[in-house]
Amino acid sequence: MRSPTVPIAVTVALLVSGCGAASGDEAAQGGGVATSAPDARLTLVADEDPVASAASASRALFDRADVVVVARDGDAAGTLLGASAATGLGVPLLLEPAGGGSADPLSGELERLGTTTVLAVGAAGGGAGGEGGLEVVAVPAAPDAVAEVTGLELDEAQQVDADDAVAAVAGLDPEQPTALQPTGTEPAGDEPGDGELPAVERAEPLEDTVVVSTGAPEALAGVATARAAGAHVQLSPPDPRGSAELVELLGEQQPGTVVALGAGFGAEEGLDWKLETAATGRQLPGGGQLLFPQHFLVALYGSPGTGALGVLGEQDLPASVERAQAHAADYEPLVQDATVVPAFEVIATVASSVAGPDGNYSTELPVEELRPWVEAAGEAGMYVVIDLQPGRTDFVTQAEQYRSLLELPHVGLALDPEWRLGPDEVHLTQIGSVSIDEVNEVVTWLADLTRGGDLPQKLLLLHQFRVDMIPDRDRLDTSRDELALMVHADGQGGQGDKQATWRTLRQTEPDEVAWGWKNFYDEDVPMLTPEETVAVEPRPDLISYQ
Repeated sequence: MRSPTVPIAVTVALLVSGCGAASGDEAAQGGGVATSAPDARLTLVADEDPVASAASASRALFDRADVVVVARDGDAAGTLLGASAATGLGVPLLLEPAGGGSADPLSGELERLGTTTVLAVGAAGGGAGGEGGLEVVAVPAAPDAVAEVTGLELDEAQQVDADDAVAAVAGLDPEQPTALQPTGTEPAGDEPGDGELPAVERAEPLEDTVVVSTGAPEALAGVATARAAGAHVQLSPPDPRGSAELVELLGEQQPGTVVALGAGFGAEEGLDWKLETAATGRQLPGGGQLLFPQHFLVALYGSPGTGALGVLGEQDLPASVERAQAHAADYEPLVQDATVVPAFEVIATVASSVAGPDGNYSTELPVEELRPWVEAAGEAGMYVVIDLQPGRTDFVTQAEQYRSLLELPHVGLALDPEWRLGPDEVHLTQIGSVSIDEVNEVVTWLADLTRGGDLPQKLLLLHQFRVDMIPDRDRLDTSRDELALMVHADGQGGQGDKQATWRTLRQTEPDEVAWGWKNFYDEDVPMLTPEETVAVEPRPDLISYQ
């Protein structure tokens, strides 16, 4: 069921230098400063050049600024302290080119803003200072000098590494910003600033705007401008579904506008729908909305009510939850770079030796019988995979019967080609197989369901222990970011044979798939310990027990 959120990604507006100003009828007015949220629901600032990126971010959030802070691109000390000053004053931070002098992104933005005074920090010369009546107040990259000229009470200086600089700027408090400095550098001398900065009355904060940044260096000045405008700032990978913090923020805040700041967002296909998905606030077990490599799943395999099909059915529901959690706990000290998540893989359609009333040699368990297991797992913070053994019908037909379960955010789908029969085949006489075209039909069906419901990424798991079970797997459709595709190696027996099967299956992989490994209690000789399992190369992202 879709959540009642307002779609966040309706229009994408690319802001580049020279474009018209973003303005609104409800611009918040201060003394010489006016801000307004962009007209578009999603604004993309994807300039690779830091000077242009700074101007575009200013254009997205400010309509007017009599005072502007300017730093020189490449001057880390001046840019960081300029970010502190701009945030505290409530005005944009712009950059001048490393070579100094004026440049269209800077001078054009100063003109658009109606700027009359530039606070030039560090090596900056003020860009177009001296032209068009601009007054330049020059100040060294020294916290005391900046505080004296601006009248700001800066918190004690904090040194930050280059890799953490954007995050430090994003965390600045406009009410009392910290004086940021590069790690290992000495601040400039004690000489005072040159000139007097007029008083600035900051505009009302843009509390209904969230600025998302990749944290790339070119976005630093823009992040400072966003904090100066009072917008919320959250760092995120280019795919916003990968940030649990951003998903939580968007879900709680439900902002009217989002600004995506960073060149990486420009290359992210489907940014609009991915942000809309993030705005639902729905999280996968373990956090975020992307499965791998952020998560490491440990699953019990089987069918409720019977131990003949796997360990899942060897105990009742509460005991199965406890058993899955215990298995996952064994992996937690061994997996440090992902969140270990317990899981159920529930066989929903069971291969049958008889045709049955529908003639498909598959027994479909009722949704009502499976729902308690699926819901209890979700409440316990577990992931669930619905497994299909379709017999003579096709996978999409059977998957459709479990749509209501697959519409839940913590439920994925598994296809078991061993039990996909041809028209005249029967189970245990032939080993089944499925065409890659049918698999790709499932990819499309499940991806469309996921996109249509604004759901977190779903797992589509392909069981396999022979290459001919999925011929032409190299044609697997890996284009749908709504899904995490996985090949699950089901080989059993001696560890030499299992490893040989693993290597053979991997020879036909598309690079975009994740990998799963199954441990058999009775059939493996011997069954791997958790320590031995995580030593499999490459390390699987899902371990199941049967």
